[in-house]
Amino acid sequence: MASSLNLSLTDELREYVNSRSGDAGLYATPSEYIRDLIRRDMESQATVTHVMEGLDDIRDGRFSDRSILDIAKEN
Repeated sequence: MASSLNLSLTDELREYVNSRSGDAGLYATPSEYIRDLIRRDMESQATVTHVMEGLDDIRDGRFSDRSILDIAKEN
């Protein structure tokens, strides 16, 4: 279920959002643009989380000296 969120933007930010949406922009509406920004941020955060988990694995000795190509050849 969708819910609404109201936010305040400076004039400069609002002008930028407007330039990215509507007839002149890539997105049909400002809401579509903001939703896409949030989705991209979520994807970026997931990547950061995976990298941090990988670093934890290395620190804790959970790694292989085989390359990804070696592993792929086994499958």
